[in-house]
Amino acid sequence: MKTISAKHVSTKRIVVVGGGYAGFYTAWGLERRLRRGEASVTVIDPAPYMTYQPFLPEVAAGSIEARHAVVPLRRHLRRTEVVSGRATSIDHGSRTVTVRLVDGSTTTIGYDEVVVTAGAVTRVHPVPGVADAAIGLKRIEEAVAIRDAVLTAFDEAASLPPGAARSRRLTVTFIGGGFAGVEGFAEVLSLAHALIRSHPELSRDEVTFHLVDAGDHLLPEVGPRAREWVRRHLERRGALVHLRTTVTSLVGGNVTLSTGETFESGLVVWTAGITANPVIARHTDLPIDDRGLVVVRPDLRVGTVEDPVDHAWAAGDDAAVPDLARERGAYTVPNAQHAVRQGKRLATNLVATLRGRRPRDYRHRSLGVIATLGLGHGIFQSGPVTITGFPAWVVHRGYHVLAVPTWERKLRVSIGWLGGLVLGRDIASLQTVQQPRAAFREDAGQRRLA
Repeated sequence: MKTISAKHVSTKRIVVVGGGYAGFYTAWGLERRLRRGEASVTVIDPAPYMTYQPFLPEVAAGSIEARHAVVPLRRHLRRTEVVSGRATSIDHGSRTVTVRLVDGSTTTIGYDEVVVTAGAVTRVHPVPGVADAAIGLKRIEEAVAIRDAVLTAFDEAASLPPGAARSRRLTVTFIGGGFAGVEGFAEVLSLAHALIRSHPELSRDEVTFHLVDAGDHLLPEVGPRAREWVRRHLERRGALVHLRTTVTSLVGGNVTLSTGETFESGLVVWTAGITANPVIARHTDLPIDDRGLVVVRPDLRVGTVEDPVDHAWAAGDDAAVPDLARERGAYTVPNAQHAVRQGKRLATNLVATLRGRRPRDYRHRSLGVIATLGLGHGIFQSGPVTITGFPAWVVHRGYHVLAVPTWERKLRVSIGWLGGLVLGRDIASLQTVQQPRAAFREDAGQRRLA
């Protein structure tokens, strides 16, 4: 194991653990604010890009090119060192982060200031068969795999006679009725209905979509009337919504519900929430709360007012950030709206402390909530105002093209949307790219047999 110590460099070293929303915007803000030679910035993340997660449902539906939903770190963080690896522990006592690199080796990186923005991971319940039968929707690779699975399933089903094998391929199940689940479900449902026009052998009645949630309503972030509208809207489009229901087994792709209902599903997508990153929850000496999140003060420094932790900062989904815009004791919800703004505030505050100035508290009143429900459908709620249908879908696209970082990505996404509007969906499945050497192995085997 090699060690890179902060003590051997003349300028202060800032290490950002995690290159997601909060980490990317922190590093981006530091690059803009730090004077040359004032401090160096290092970002540690196993992926060489930041994923703009609000676009994942549209990537799964083929409305956005996968590469346009990610922001390459090295292209947009020109003055930041990017380490491709996974942080396995943070020892603030010795000011070091242990990192497992892509080749399996381990290195230790020293720092003067640490920023913890490692994000959260998918919360997976111990359901029999879940690891083998289901896929998540938190990473760009998962969104691409979902799209290709749906396209491939329709191609295969069109060549099969009516029956169990065909029905299984045309059955999709989403587990989890929060924003990720509802948006992903509705977008993929929209894709499936569009595919019917390209597969005259199939009928819309053969397509079955199940949305399962343990709660008594969908989208807990919106008001009661809006939740009910979303449920009725999905059901009018043919969805089967199972509320107050859990999945008890997924063995062999056979879905068993707590109601006793069972059915075969060709695609099962697990979107039942997120949980604390295990590295942060169990492998650091920084203060952690009972949810496994880093304890953070309102100015995004780690610790409490009574017991501060110097030279440590945290933001995003792995931090318990006090929500000063709500009642006392509340914390900011783990969403992109907060993570982006926390990253910007953290960068400003960190530079301020380096220069001997006082940091400012993070405070942000929510602008509202917005969700895409498939091509031409959406819902937007801000205070007492609720907009549904096509106008909300337009607001959704307008907001996110403004929110995605960098003008280069805004332009690529906008051009992609315009192309889809004029030319329609691209329905070519590239599922075989997930096994790129399969055809070559087959060719090599046939040559030996010849």
